[in-house]
Amino acid sequence: MTLNASDPAAIEAAARRLAAGSLVGMPTETVYGLAADAGNASAVQRIFEAKGRPSDHPLIVHLPPAAADGWRAAVAPFAREAPDFAVALMQAFWPGPLTLILPRRPEVAAVAAGGQDSVGLRCPSHPAAQALLVAARAHGVHGVAAPSANRFGRVSPTTAAHVADEFAALPDEALLILDGGPCPVGIESTIVDCSRGTPVLLRPGAITPAQIEAACGEPVRERDEAAPRASGTLESHYAPRARLRLMPAQQLQAALDVLGADAKHIAVYARATLRAARSVPQRRMPDDAAAAAQALFAVLRELDATGVKLIWVETPPEGAEWDGVRDRLQRAAA
Repeated sequence: MTLNASDPAAIEAAARRLAAGSLVGMPTETVYGLAADAGNASAVQRIFEAKGRPSDHPLIVHLPPAAADGWRAAVAPFAREAPDFAVALMQAFWPGPLTLILPRRPEVAAVAAGGQDSVGLRCPSHPAAQALLVAARAHGVHGVAAPSANRFGRVSPTTAAHVADEFAALPDEALLILDGGPCPVGIESTIVDCSRGTPVLLRPGAITPAQIEAACGEPVRERDEAAPRASGTLESHYAPRARLRLMPAQQLQAALDVLGADAKHIAVYARATLRAARSVPQRRMPDDAAAAAQALFAVLRELDATGVKLIWVETPPEGAEWDGVRDRLQRAAA
């Protein structure tokens, strides 16, 4: 069942669903999430079951908005502590597409955290998500676990229709979807581990390492073997049904030239203007990194729906602003 997220009655209905232990498809600025009460172990387990997700793969807990000077108190229901540099990041980027890994209070959200002693927290900026989180808090739900609302490992959803398609087999009473329109960011949040005394980048996103360093005054380290498990960091992830291959524009054009009219089983997503048979579905990747991120998952779903066996994608440019798009495509191609 899909309801308009701009309707206060729909927000209230979704909040009551969360309080009752049911699942809600929730719009955020990044992607749509499959939400459940983070403090309700059986409700969180329904997320894992619906997605086909391993239970040791942690979920991100979404929090309602707080005043700029109130973030330390806002994370206290789930986080055992928050170092000063983490609070600085909250003040700079929350609400927004940044997830922080913090030491978890041992008595809460163990299932959502995949059994780890840390927990991923963020406050989304999407107005419908904020309205839902505030309404849910009034019903005793202090945080909402919400991984991307898709089958595990597949292309993330950026519209309510994507969510409905992913979980069409579920009955209406099992999932309510709030339609908040297309997601404006389009790829999942940047994840920074703040549980080890210094910021460590676990997943790139719209917020770059340079922005993180400027906000917290600490150098950002790269992911290492000691990093906790985090959402969206498996080698293979975000994958369409068709096999995805990344290649430079020149190599892509050469391959299309060799195949000629036999390329009908291939779709192409590229910034360059390429010559191909009319039977080849082509979509143009934006030259701007933010616009490319916003369109990425919707385009992959659209090309996948044509029934092609291969999706050839032009390798994104170098530069930190493209890291999030490059990360998602590399994992989709793995």
